[in-house]
Parts: sequence; C-alpha cells; structure tokens
Amino acid sequence: MAKEKIVLAYSGGLDTSVIVTWLKEHYDCEVITVCCNAGQNEDFDAIEKKAYATGASKAYILDIQEEFITDFIWPTLKTGAVYENDYLLGTSMARPLMAKKLVEVAEKEGAYIIAHGCTGKGNDQVRFETTIKALNPAIKIIAPWRVWDLQSREDCIAYAKAHDIPIAQTTEKIYSRDENIWHISHEGGNLENPWNMHKDDIHVLSCTPEQAPDTPAYVEIGFEKGVPVSLDGKDMGPVELLTALNKLGSENGVGTIDIIENRLVGMKSRGVYETPGGTILFKAHADLEKLILDRDTMQYKNIVALKYAQLVYDGLWYTPIREAIDAFADCTQKEVTGVVKMKLYKGSAIPVASRSENALYSEEFATFSKDEVYNQSDAEGFINLFSLPLKIRAIQKQNKEGLPQEHESLERKVIRGGEFIQ
Repeated sequence: MAKEKIVLAYSGGLDTSVIVTWLKEHYDCEVITVCCNAGQNEDFDAIEKKAYATGASKAYILDIQEEFITDFIWPTLKTGAVYENDYLLGTSMARPLMAKKLVEVAEKEGAYIIAHGCTGKGNDQVRFETTIKALNPAIKIIAPWRVWDLQSREDCIAYAKAHDIPIAQTTEKIYSRDENIWHISHEGGNLENPWNMHKDDIHVLSCTPEQAPDTPAYVEIGFEKGVPVSLDGKDMGPVELLTALNKLGSENGVGTIDIIENRLVGMKSRGVYETPGGTILFKAHADLEKLILDRDTMQYKNIVALKYAQLVYDGLWYTPIREAIDAFADCTQKEVTGVVKMKLYKGSAIPVASRSENALYSEEFATFSKDEVYNQSDAEGFINLFSLPLKIRAIQKQNKEGLPQEHESLERKVIRGGEFIQ
C-alpha cells in the first residue's frame, strides 16, 4: 500500500528540517514540503535541495509575492488596519495565504494531513489552522511542537545530530525572525526583558535614524482607488513598487518599531518590527484619505479598521465579516485617487503635500480671504441649532435647581431664532 502523504509547511530552518525526519519516523509517511517565497531573503534553490536531502519525497517552492501584496496587503492598507496602534500585521497577513497554498498542494497531491512547525505558545498555529479548517475541514493537522518530546532548540539540535540531519544552526540563538516583502520581525534574545533597549545590530532591513542621511529624501506616491500604483510618476507593479519603497525607507531609517503586544493566546510578547515601505504607504494613504473622505466616513472607517486589524491578527481572514469589511472599504476607496508627496528623514515619514481631482478640500471655501461662496453670518443660525440640545438641558437643570420667579416657566417658552420669547 502507498504510504500516507503529509504536506509540511517548510522553511528549511532547524525546526522544519527536524520535523521532516520526525514525521517519517513516527507516521511511516511520505513528506511533501511546501516553502512559500513571500519576499524573504533566502536561497530557495538551497532550501529545495535541503528538503530532499532531509528526506522529503517532493519539495514545492511557491512564489506568492504578488498575490500576497494584491490580495492581502492592499486590502489591509485600504482598510487602514493597524493592530494595537503600532503593528502593521506583516506576519499576520502572510500566514493565511501560506496556509491556503498548503491546502492547494494537499488537494493536488491527494494528502489529507498538513503539518507545521509553529510552537504552542504563538499566534501562527492559530492562523495556519483556522485557515486550513475554513478551506478544507477534512484535512487533519499535526503540530509536532504540541505533541513531541523535544522541548527546546537544544533538543532539536541533538535530534538532528543523532539522525544525521543537515543543519547549520548552533545552540547559540539571538533572535527569532520572520521576513517577507512587507516586513521583518525580531523576537527573543535580550528583547525578552522589556527594560533592555534593543541593540542597533538587530536591524536587517533598515539603518538606525542616527545612521540615516543628514538630508531628507522625497517620494511622490500615486494611488488609484486606494491602491499604490506609481512612484514619482512612474507606473509600477506591486512587487516593484514595494521593493523600491522598502529600499528608500530602509536608507532613511523609516519603519522600525519596538512594541509590547497582546498575543491571541493570552500572553504579552515583545517584538521589534522593520516595515520601511509599508510605513511610508500607510502614512501616505491616510493622508490622501484626509483630503478626499468626508468626516463621518473617516470616523466610521477608523472604527471598522480596529475590528479588521484584530481579525487579521487572529488569523480570521477567511470569514464573512472580513469579506464584508472589505466590501465597505472598497466602497470608501472609489474616490481615493491622487498623489501624496512624502518626506523621509532620519526615521520619520511625513506627508508634506497631496493632490486629487476628487478632493473635498476647496481652497475657495477654506480661504481666510474674502470669498463669494460662504456667508459668515450664516454660522450664527447653525450654532444655535447645533447647540440647542445643550441649551435645553441647561435650562431644565436651572429650573430644577430653582431660579427667581421670572425664570420658572423657561421650559415652556418657545425658542425662535436663538431668542427666548414669552
């Protein structure tokens, strides 16, 4: 009989290299590895060779960069979703797409089991597994870190040596990192003590603000219906555009944050995130919306953005509410077309100018000089009506507290044109 097939989310690192052998040993199975290229700086040919050398029967290397940007990053950008006011959701957005690819490979290969190397303490296990269950509930899931006897990195290294698994890692580990075209995250090491300042050598993508040039850089970002489409007037595809912004942001020290966040599983964790291009895009997009969207839409959109950020962070991408919020966001973005000029200087990304044919801002209305479109005396009637509930409340309060006789029947008086008439 043919052996059971297990599809493994594979990075080529220590954990997943060990998992290939461990699965074959404990399940007498055929292991098919799937490595997704989401824009991380890796040698994917070497990863493929390592998968086979470790015992995989088949190794997939899938380039998901463009799909990641257009189907996950852009919708999140249009919604304005930021988790806990800081985190631009780089890892959170990527996991549902990776899980989707695992399901697609499993269905193609006739496999009914998917395995992953996420730990039992993190968010990623939830993101992978909720997506798998949403897309194909018939698939079973194996999470070795929740069931095997290996308890630490040192245990994994010892297991690898005992089974002749080719690895490059040692027992010294500084940071746990996750990288894609949107960001890179850093956790562990000296970051586990929140009183420790993170060290400058943590940076992989960006320089520090102190190392950035002493003169600012400028870039003009063009948007169509909320989606970035050009830099300095040059039309670009999503991968080219984000890659160029990453380079520009990195050179100017933009987009590094050091935060404490609330994990879905209940504990707090500390991470340093580098998101150079993404930070520029979020600030530019928000600035263009201020030029175009009306106040009520902007305020309600901010409320929706909080929910969207939580959904993405929690791995609930494939849900009806996420689709519904996307529909709302798309509606708000119909007029969000224009250009924003950004100033990049020593870690800051500042919108300094914007233009759009759909702008609600009108110099003719907003000018402090004389104009023919706004009669300032009209404001008095508006203020009287706008403040009417407050005035009535104050009158009723005064009546309850007891005023001189001439004021006792105030609540029965008629309000007309801002005056109280007997």
